[in-house]
Amino acid sequence: MSGNMADRDGFIWCDGKIVPWRDVQTHILTHALHYGSAVFEGERIYDGRVFRLAAHSARLINSARLLEYELPWTRTEIEEATRAVVKANNLQTGYIRPIAWRGSEVMGVSAIGTTVHLAIAPWAQEGRLSVQVKPGGINVTMAKYRRPSPDVAPGGSKAAGLYIICGIEKDRALKAGFDDALMLDWQGRLAESTGANIFLAMGDRLVTPKVENFLDGITRRAVIGMAEKRGWTVDQRAIQPEELADASEVFLCGTAAEIVPVGAIDNCRYQVGPMTRTLMQDFTALVHQTDSEGFGESAHLATA
Repeated sequence: MSGNMADRDGFIWCDGKIVPWRDVQTHILTHALHYGSAVFEGERIYDGRVFRLAAHSARLINSARLLEYELPWTRTEIEEATRAVVKANNLQTGYIRPIAWRGSEVMGVSAIGTTVHLAIAPWAQEGRLSVQVKPGGINVTMAKYRRPSPDVAPGGSKAAGLYIICGIEKDRALKAGFDDALMLDWQGRLAESTGANIFLAMGDRLVTPKVENFLDGITRRAVIGMAEKRGWTVDQRAIQPEELADASEVFLCGTAAEIVPVGAIDNCRYQVGPMTRTLMQDFTALVHQTDSEGFGESAHLATA
């Protein structure tokens, strides 16, 4: 099999049909390619089931609405399509990329008059997808770009166009010998990494940035739920960059990353400590539960 994502065996659900992988195409003048009007999700398959599919599907619909368009499929229809294409690919473990985009009927800033398309592409993948975990944790540097303010961009949407600064900062970090970059928000407070949320262990509690115009990650919510189940206090508040020096542990979390310990953020160094290790173990247990507890998060939380 080729390493090229366009040249693979398997099947993709596209606009209501399951079709061979290589047959799925879109035109070069698609509005989303030129103006960034696509929205997407990243989902994981564990033991043949999609982790928190309802929340992901609801967030996809909400992301499109924040970009001023509606998906012509209901959440239930998206979930049914997702399960069907996972089954068609015979996947027990893997990653799924649903993406909705505006078509090629109009070429201009306005997308009024374009059709809306949806594709769901799953493929086999094990382990963390965004970074390679190191025994002492990954090395992170501070990004130059900041997450935009609510009056600049709809940061609650998982929109393709909003990821351009994440890609730039990720590349800068890798070229400089780091594994990822940590982004501040428009007010200079901690926000997130280029593709994951961040938690700090400070004393006997976990602290994470209050969500303000960046994604309230579905894995982030899972981490908060696991911590609270253990009786740990989780503070969601504004965090200033200088507070990084006060943390004993730091980790990133997201669908692709799962839970990844951070060993250093520039000159601040951290241990891979008991809170991080416990949550990594709890998350592994959560995604492999045989009942529905770990997979049944309410869909309405995706727009909270």
